[in-house]
Amino acid sequence: MLQLLTFLVEKLSILSKFKLFEPSWSDAEDEDLQRHTNSCPTPALRRGDLLEVPRTLFTHYGIYLGDKKVAHLIPDILPVFTSDQKLINTVITNKRLIVGCMYRCATVRVDTIEDFAYGSSILVNRMDKMMKSQALPNEEVAKRAEKLIGGIAYSLLWNNCEHFVTYCRYGSAASRQTEKFCDCLKSIIRDQRSVIVTSFLGLISIISFGLVPATTLPTILIPFTLWMAG
Repeated sequence: MLQLLTFLVEKLSILSKFKLFEPSWSDAEDEDLQRHTNSCPTPALRRGDLLEVPRTLFTHYGIYLGDKKVAHLIPDILPVFTSDQKLINTVITNKRLIVGCMYRCATVRVDTIEDFAYGSSILVNRMDKMMKSQALPNEEVAKRAEKLIGGIAYSLLWNNCEHFVTYCRYGSAASRQTEKFCDCLKSIIRDQRSVIVTSFLGLISIISFGLVPATTLPTILIPFTLWMAG
């Protein structure tokens, strides 16, 4: 089962071209950012800077602590089974990350900037111009991040890496990626064509597996719920 989940996550990389979980920047800002990324190296980092790197389906965030170290929140199941810090501090694999998401276990950990970037370009403090709140002093940002190092409850939508960095830098946790995902989900629910699609899939399940409660109830309840919500 775990290997199947890992396979699905890796193959879902095709969705990255749609940028469903990326923050919604304007086209002009994206073009300026692309030119800046292509023409300029990563600027000098200051302790307390907010760093972000693109991943396959989302953007990952961290707080720079100085000395080429980054604090970031990342799902990880290993601390549940061992207290061996040497083992825990190894680079988190996809399997550790996926199981951590499933069991809602995460850690705020400190990694080298190379491990944090994982080969991607690093963007610095790009969120400052998008947030309504002013950034806190950099030293205070870093100290807030350091206080949270260790195990922490995880939620993909309500307590992820973006919530961690916005709490540290702006004083309140927020996630533009979560907001965009919820907006996308709302648009799907409001689109009445989703009722037709779910009804059709339900009928296929009844034809394939027979007229039983496990197939009949979802066929009726899910389209009805979507219809009422729309």
